[in-house]
Amino acid sequence: MGGPRGAGWVAAGLLLRAGACCCIYRLTRGRRRDDGELGMRPSKSAEDLTDGSYDNVLNAAQLQKLLYLLESTEDPVIIERALITLGNNAAFSVNQAIIRELGGIPIVGNKINHSNQSIKEKALNALNNLSVNVENQIKIKIYINQVCEDVFSGPLNSAVQLAGLRLLTNMTVTNDHQHMLHSYITDLFQVLLTGNGNTKVQVLKLLLNLSENPAMTEGLLHAQVDSSFLSLYDSHVAKEILNINNCLKTEGHLAVQPTFTEGSLFFLLHGEECAQKIKALVNHHDAEVKEKILTIIPKI
Repeated sequence: MGGPRGAGWVAAGLLLRAGACCCIYRLTRGRRRDDGELGMRPSKSAEDLTDGSYDNVLNAAQLQKLLYLLESTEDPVIIERALITLGNNAAFSVNQAIIRELGGIPIVGNKINHSNQSIKEKALNALNNLSVNVENQIKIKIYINQVCEDVFSGPLNSAVQLAGLRLLTNMTVTNDHQHMLHSYITDLFQVLLTGNGNTKVQVLKLLLNLSENPAMTEGLLHAQVDSSFLSLYDSHVAKEILNINNCLKTEGHLAVQPTFTEGSLFFLLHGEECAQKIKALVNHHDAEVKEKILTIIPKI
């Protein structure tokens, strides 16, 4: 096709083809935009998952992103947010197993040594939720000594101390790891006597776990405890103290009777002052306390 007329036809064809391509581009672009509005958005980045706006339970791929972020960043703000997100997701049993299988327990556990106290607390909280899973406890137990050191040498009634006590309480629900706290029993009683109400309640939960295990009875009764311990029978934690008292007196039938020194818990629990404190609780306002007293008094 030659001449000016032929050239005109060629130009017209090119214009039509270009117009068609433009229409197709606009249609596909518009369709992608519409798809985005229907929820087909790109997956969130690891940092996005920590910003507090993502309410869904994370899946394995998202948890893996979060663990990588936690391991690779040095930004304390991001570390803390990532630990909070992991801790919240570790409250779900399926994620407790997934985080373990992804190698997440050591990544979280390493953060309990962080110099930032808020990060240390969030790491302990995350480990606490993870420790509900018995298989996870096998991996978490390597941190028990470090947690004990932080609990008993750190500031009294601090968020870190409470978080550590909660983790130790979960780790001692069964008898498997209780022996690891044997050398810290006296420290536990010291925190019990000096801590505030919240701290006292948490220590008592832990001591009750230990007192229910006959293998821990001798260690508990040998502990040197200040006589102010007896004032707890007059306080709001009377019920918890009676539970421990009951466990140590009914389950504490030792095969060989050891010699207990003066000032030990054994001397306090078997002394006349303790007996008088217990008898006075027969008029306690709490019906459950009264019921316990009626079972204890005949044994005094």
